[in-house]
Amino acid sequence: MDAPGASATESAALPGQLAQQLVKHGLLMMGAVYPARVPVRDLSHGTLILLGCGPGFWPKFTASDEARDGRADPVDRWSTRVVTQLADRHGAAPYFPFGGPPYAPFINWATQSGRAHSSPTGMLVHDTVGLMISYRGALHFQAELPLPARTDDSPCATCPTRPCTTACPVGALSETQPYDLAACHAYLDTAAGQDCMQNGCAARRACPISAGANRLPAQSALHMKAFHPK
Repeated sequence: MDAPGASATESAALPGQLAQQLVKHGLLMMGAVYPARVPVRDLSHGTLILLGCGPGFWPKFTASDEARDGRADPVDRWSTRVVTQLADRHGAAPYFPFGGPPYAPFINWATQSGRAHSSPTGMLVHDTVGLMISYRGALHFQAELPLPARTDDSPCATCPTRPCTTACPVGALSETQPYDLAACHAYLDTAAGQDCMQNGCAARRACPISAGANRLPAQSALHMKAFHPK
């Protein structure tokens, strides 16, 4: 599954160009890893860069054909188009957290990047967007590109109150028991559950780091509708 590669010249110039392209499309580099140095599933060398929704994602997406054509899975189709274009432009192979089975091992890739960790509720938490973590794709390059220094520090380690563990109105997400999917879905069907449906999961919103995602209610509502279609 290793990627067809970029040339050494392309790789040397790529990080700045790629950063500009990510901003253009409303995406963020949400993590990266050298598979030859930090073992990850399915890849053995080069550079793996994980892409997620940035502050500019929502206006870019809502102006797209995918958002307006009324067809199913608009965010996934937008992600496929944009990430594939980035891959073609920069000589990388694209991967996506949807479209399987089989599925690309994004949870393994995310945790091995050092920027995503298991939260007390079991959900992944990211060091800058908290529980509003949303991977839209990944790019794999043959070469080892310059990357920021790794941190490997979970934000949960210094969170004094862990509000994500008590914010769920029906206790579906807590530190002491597995995720109660049935209770979550049942609550979302009630009048009270419309707060989560329209504004996003209460537990995800409670994470102090989630504010870094600058997530608009309309974006959260779209994700919740995909999670719990009626």
